[in-house]
Amino acid sequence: MSKTSFDAQTISNSLRTAKHQPRKRFGQNFLHDTSVIREIVESIRLERDDNLIEIGPGMGALTEPLLAEVDAMTVVELDRDLADSLRIRIGANSHPNFEIIKDNAMHVDYRDLYSEARGKLRVVGNLPYNISTPILFHLLSYADVIQDMHFMLQKEVVERITADVGSKTYGRLSVIMQYYCDTDYLLTVPRGAFNPPPKVTSAVFRLTPHIDKPIVAEDEEYFAIVVRETFNHRRKTLRAIFKKSTLLPTLSEDDFAACGIDPQARPETLSVTDFVNLSNQARHIDVYCK
Repeated sequence: MSKTSFDAQTISNSLRTAKHQPRKRFGQNFLHDTSVIREIVESIRLERDDNLIEIGPGMGALTEPLLAEVDAMTVVELDRDLADSLRIRIGANSHPNFEIIKDNAMHVDYRDLYSEARGKLRVVGNLPYNISTPILFHLLSYADVIQDMHFMLQKEVVERITADVGSKTYGRLSVIMQYYCDTDYLLTVPRGAFNPPPKVTSAVFRLTPHIDKPIVAEDEEYFAIVVRETFNHRRKTLRAIFKKSTLLPTLSEDDFAACGIDPQARPETLSVTDFVNLSNQARHIDVYCK
C-alpha cells in the first residue's frame, strides 16, 4: 500500500466542525488523535478496489482517511444524527460511491454487501465496547465473504482474543476466534486518543478468517458448548468438568486417551486442535448415550 494520503490537518478541522455530544447508550468515544489514525489506516494496507465496510464511523475520524485509500466504501451507523452529519460532510463531498447504512451492526446482512465484482469484505471499526463480543460473533457467521477485519477494542479483550495457549489471558474467546480466524495484535491506543477518554486502554487487532480451517469440528455448535463449559470451570481438571457438567457427557480414561488429552489437564492448556478433538469425542459419546 502506498503511504496514506489523508491530510491530518483536514481531519482535525473536520472533527472540530462536527458537533456531537457523545451518547453513553451507544457507547460512544470518538477517536481524535491524528497520529493514531494514521497508524491504524497504514496497518490495514488497503488497495483502491477493496470492498471496504466501516462499522460505527462516529464523526468520521477514520472514515475520511480510509475513503482516501479506496474507490468505494460503505459505513454502518446506528446514530442517525451522526449518519446524517457524515452524509453532509463526506457523502456530498464528491464521493458518489460512499454509502451509509443507518442500522444496528447486529441487524445487517453482510452477505448482501458482498459481490464477485467487488470482492470479499474488508471490515473496519471502532466497536462500541459494551456490545463488541456479540458483533464479533455475528460477523463470524459471514466469515466466508470476509477477507479480514480490523477492530479497536479494550486492550484486555484484544489480549484475550490473540492470546497464546497456556497464558493467563487464554480462554473461550481465544479458542473460538482462533478456530475461525488468524488473530494479530497490531497496536495499543492510549485513552487520551479519544473524546471523551474511555476508562480503559484500547488496542487494534486483525482477524483473518481461514479460507480452509486447519481443523474442522464435526459439530461447531457442540464445539462452542464444550469450549464454553470447560472455561466456565477453568480451575478444575477436564475429568472433573466432564463428570459434573449437565451439558457434557462423562468421559472415561479411554475417551480422553482416544483424543490424546490428559484428563488431569486444565482448559487453558488445550490448543484449538485439542478442543476440536475433545468436542468430537464428547459428541460421539453423547450421541451414543442417547
